[in-house]
Amino acid sequence: MKKLILTAVCMVGLSACNQPAKNTEKKPADERKAVGSDKDDHGCMASAGQTWSELKQNCIQVFNEGFRLNPVNAQNNAAVISAFVLMGDDQKKAELFLPDREDQQAVLLDKDSKGMYQNGQYSYDPIKSVLYVDGKEQYKGNVE
Repeated sequence: MKKLILTAVCMVGLSACNQPAKNTEKKPADERKAVGSDKDDHGCMASAGQTWSELKQNCIQVFNEGFRLNPVNAQNNAAVISAFVLMGDDQKKAELFLPDREDQQAVLLDKDSKGMYQNGQYSYDPIKSVLYVDGKEQYKGNVE
């Protein structure tokens, strides 16, 4: 009989451990966010990896639609943070998505007569897949 009572007490104790803790703290309705409600001014969802593209006039995932350019001077055993370039449908413009821009705005480049895409300090060579910043090679893609 003692074993039966001991077993029953253990079962009750273990079943109590399986109950989730109740959160008595309620957030006001204006502080609660629904999942997937992180849209920016253009309606792009950052949680889905979307970024606004001026070139495409739409939300895109740059890692799916752009060309990856890795830093030329990447440090060993450090995370690689890539830049991306997206070409316009007519190949007359390109759009850069740079990881180190404080304003997080993409940069539009215009194609010149030599086939280079340029805008101020940025120059992209599509043949070599190299992005130059202030005349220095900063990012490079895999050319096959």
